[in-house]
Amino acid sequence: MESIKEPQLTPALIRERRDKLMVRLRAAADAAGRDPDGFRLVAVTKGFGVPVVLAAREAGITLFGENRVQEAKPKVEALPEAAWHLVGRLQSNKARRALALFAAIHSIDSLELLERLERIAHDDGKHPTVLLQVNLSGEPTKGGFEAAWFQQEASARRELLTALTGLRRCRLAGLMTMAPAGGDPAEQHATFARLRELRDRLEQGIGRELPELSMGMTADAEAAVAEGATLVRVGTALFGPRPHA
Repeated sequence: MESIKEPQLTPALIRERRDKLMVRLRAAADAAGRDPDGFRLVAVTKGFGVPVVLAAREAGITLFGENRVQEAKPKVEALPEAAWHLVGRLQSNKARRALALFAAIHSIDSLELLERLERIAHDDGKHPTVLLQVNLSGEPTKGGFEAAWFQQEASARRELLTALTGLRRCRLAGLMTMAPAGGDPAEQHATFARLRELRDRLEQGIGRELPELSMGMTADAEAAVAEGATLVRVGTALFGPRPHA
């Protein structure tokens, strides 16, 4: 089968794709009784180079996501005025570099990593926004806290709540998850609804609001905003298939 050639990524094309996606997602939010302006797109540039980032900025995009610390560095340097979020798994030995590059980290998947970020943020004078990733699908290829453990801890004065209430530099803003790979719409909705419920339980446990739910990607963004996503991580919908992984 002959491959379909992707059109050249221009600011106009990225803007057109963004606008069409926003129309769909706002309609999905409105149909679910949610605020159609209550979410933001995180434009994930994994696999794309600096020229695409600059074209996206020209198209009006100001919030970007990256999966890898090293890949992000030249892009952040090319566009330091943008908001950069780390949405991929963070290795502990790259924590200091991540704090230097990103305003927010969505993928905190252990208390050890959270404590390391807290120490480095104190030493380096940082106040990063962090989200805790919960692995609700149980897939070993996905990062995140184990779902059953997190549910138990979220409403009990034990290890998790002790760590969270002790934060002074890291600003806990909410939770992140990914729906099961290849899941149908019902599974997607159920996964995202469960994350929202876990967030609500955690809010009660720590006694303050956690406004962010990072959930949904290109294939399940509509289910995510219907269930209350505030940060939707999309790459393919804006930029097409990745030229490399």
